[in-house]
Amino acid sequence: MKLNSHQIRKSKIGESQKLQKDIKRNPIVLVLDNVLDTYNIGSFFRLADAIAAEKIYLCGPVVTPPNIKIHRSSIGTWKWIPWEHFENTIDCINQLKKNGYQVVACEQDKKSVNYQKAKYKFPVAIIAGSESYGVSHEVLQKTDQIVEIPMYGINVSLNVLVATSIISYNIISKMPQK
Repeated sequence: MKLNSHQIRKSKIGESQKLQKDIKRNPIVLVLDNVLDTYNIGSFFRLADAIAAEKIYLCGPVVTPPNIKIHRSSIGTWKWIPWEHFENTIDCINQLKKNGYQVVACEQDKKSVNYQKAKYKFPVAIIAGSESYGVSHEVLQKTDQIVEIPMYGINVSLNVLVATSIISYNIISKMPQK
């Protein structure tokens, strides 16, 4: 099933929930660690749809759907992607680890490795940090791996959504073929 942006925007939540079980998902989840900007949150739903992620976890004191800004920036994909809210990211990570997920943070850190050289195991949880502070130190300590994108210009980082998109597609390219 493929829908254009108009069809997605107009879709009803009940309809999407019934059809979600028929969508083939990749063994990837996105974990947003205190991502506060509602437009970024909505855009992460678009990314989750694009990569056929299993779920999005919204962690911290963040805005959750339904929200008009999330709806607009997600073009309504928030109705098609399973999501869950956690009061804090550590509880989310603990649950994911119990369920066998490799936890990978997208962050610049002295322990980070180039995202292209990283070793990924599936299922995988990709953690994206807040726009201002990145992935919190406490969360980084709980991850299995920290990956980063090399920066060749004067800016030290990419937008959180852009960086997570690049890393997500790289991870998908390394998935075992069925």
